[in-house]
Amino acid sequence: MAVAVAASLLVVGCATSSEWVKVRDKPRNPLEGTLDLVSSAGPKPTPRTLQLLRRYDLEGELKGDRAALIARLEDLQRREPGREHEYAIAEIAYITATQAENLHRQRAQQFHGTAMLHAYRYLFEPMPGRSDGWSSFALNAYDPQFRGACDLYNQSLEGLLRLVKREGEIRPGMVRTLSTANNTCSFRVAIHSTGWHEDDIDRLEFVSDYKIQGLQNHYHTYGLGVPLIAVRKPHPGHDAAEQYYPPNVCFPLTAFLRVEKPGESAAGTVSADEATYARRTPAAIDPAAPRFVLELYDPLDRKTIEVANKAVPLEADLSTPLAYFLNQPQFQDRDLSTVGLLHPNEAKKLQGLYMLEPYDPRKMPVVMVHGLWSSPITWMEMYNDLRSEPQVREHYQFWFYLYPTGQPFWNSATQMREDLAKMRRTVDPSRQAPALDQMVLVGHSMGGLIAKLQTVESADAFWQTVSDQPFAQLKANPETVRALATTYYFRPNPSIRRVVTLGTPHRGSPFANNITRWAGSQLIDVPNRMLRAQNMLLAENRKFFRSDAPTKINTSIESLAPDSPLLPPLLAASPGPWVSYHNVVGQASVPRWQKWFVGEGDGVVSVSSARLDNTPQLESQIVVPADHMNVHRHPQSVLEVRRLLFEQVAELENFPGSPANQVARRAEVAPPSVGQTPNY
Repeated sequence: MAVAVAASLLVVGCATSSEWVKVRDKPRNPLEGTLDLVSSAGPKPTPRTLQLLRRYDLEGELKGDRAALIARLEDLQRREPGREHEYAIAEIAYITATQAENLHRQRAQQFHGTAMLHAYRYLFEPMPGRSDGWSSFALNAYDPQFRGACDLYNQSLEGLLRLVKREGEIRPGMVRTLSTANNTCSFRVAIHSTGWHEDDIDRLEFVSDYKIQGLQNHYHTYGLGVPLIAVRKPHPGHDAAEQYYPPNVCFPLTAFLRVEKPGESAAGTVSADEATYARRTPAAIDPAAPRFVLELYDPLDRKTIEVANKAVPLEADLSTPLAYFLNQPQFQDRDLSTVGLLHPNEAKKLQGLYMLEPYDPRKMPVVMVHGLWSSPITWMEMYNDLRSEPQVREHYQFWFYLYPTGQPFWNSATQMREDLAKMRRTVDPSRQAPALDQMVLVGHSMGGLIAKLQTVESADAFWQTVSDQPFAQLKANPETVRALATTYYFRPNPSIRRVVTLGTPHRGSPFANNITRWAGSQLIDVPNRMLRAQNMLLAENRKFFRSDAPTKINTSIESLAPDSPLLPPLLAASPGPWVSYHNVVGQASVPRWQKWFVGEGDGVVSVSSARLDNTPQLESQIVVPADHMNVHRHPQSVLEVRRLLFEQVAELENFPGSPANQVARRAEVAPPSVGQTPNY
């Protein structure tokens, strides 16, 4: 019977399960169709390249020595400079490289290098003008060949990096060699990121090897460079935020190979590390040959780079590294969520704040709080969408709160309160980061209640749900007194400016009924230590507690019942005057039995329970056509959160004297000492 009841219990859950990426049969290549790369007849140049070869009576040489053909084209380019010539060389070299990849690695590397170099010259080398003003020498961004040159640069660079990577990992700080048709060259690797560093990179994977299937939206921007997945390696003690990064967190990078003149840096000045570079460079390398710098850029930091005095957009992929990270076995949402629900004590070792991006004291935190039978994985759709906005990336950093969902929501709120305070002491002990005082909490389902509890004044209202007696008269050991004090007495967090609740049962849910409460008590593993402490507390304080006191509620299912004693005082509690509330209500077409059970709503939470009408400082409230499992993923919900984030930026930029900035910094409130009545 317990199994059957469990099925109805888990209807209220919010977990999802998915395979986020799969390996492609062959890497994605935008040149595949253009150059007939998988044709049975073999790859062949585009009609424009063939036309150029015919014009100079060179078409027949395609079937001969390709190196000799390229040498003739390079000689032609020296005598009659033109971008068409550069393009043809790059295209022929790239085709030759792809044909040689499996049989002649050195030959493939040489031709990939040649293709990359000539595509680079097509895009960035100045071409001499003509007296007749013929414009074919000017770079024409409207010419389809321009994008073709970008693809040739990107794909030849990727082919080159794949071949180099076979010989060992590519890491920042190292120097590697590569060959073109005419030169043996070297390149050094440098990372450009405001948050990640050289020693953060464990390994690099190619985005083109993977296909997303666990995220609805795939954010890929077009430009120059090879999108990569960087897998981070932990290094304890490196910085204060180290403890908040999950294992093997992944982040996007874009590889760009910049051509440098010998003795000059990318900026055109003498390189500061030229001597070191020379010492690391093999003696066989021609000092007059072009030098390259493999630059690894964080596309979350920047959209463009400067090349040859031009702003060049980066090719970037923000979604595939996220999906790759989520595909790791330890982050399978169903398993993680079930442990948190059924074994809350076991899940406590995973509880806390998590960061998927480098901590930045200049950015405002958006903290996402999941619901019952769920985990931070439930936020990945919204996170993926919000992070795609450059303005959001510029001003906000995203944190995720993981907690054991089997325990009453007020216990989780207490732990979150302590975890937020610990985070601030850890990353900003002197409180010199004002951006951390503009925090936004976003909570789904039960997570909305936990978020709201961070922003209200308890006064005596919450304790009065427990007892009519003064707190100071409670008899218990100091540990128990402190635990009860921090649970029922608290002040609003002065750093939180907005709270967004989505599909939250502000007045409880009928799914938390007698049957599911019983099922919860059978299935959720309440720690024996907690039960012993509860029994001892009741024995030492006979007739002290109310008959319906929440101290007797042991599971989250019980805490979400419509008659849950802490829901009314939470609705009526006074928020900090600096806080604004925003609410999203789900209303969807659901099976008839759910509608009969819940009424109008999202299938789990009724509209009447989800609404926050007449709530102090409620600034917005919308209804979206979504069920409970998807209300926080619905496009209208994502757009609403995005609107609120933009609104906060506008307030801070346009109204520096706004109430949000005028709030005085408040000290954290310590819990009441043993035997004293809390002074609130």
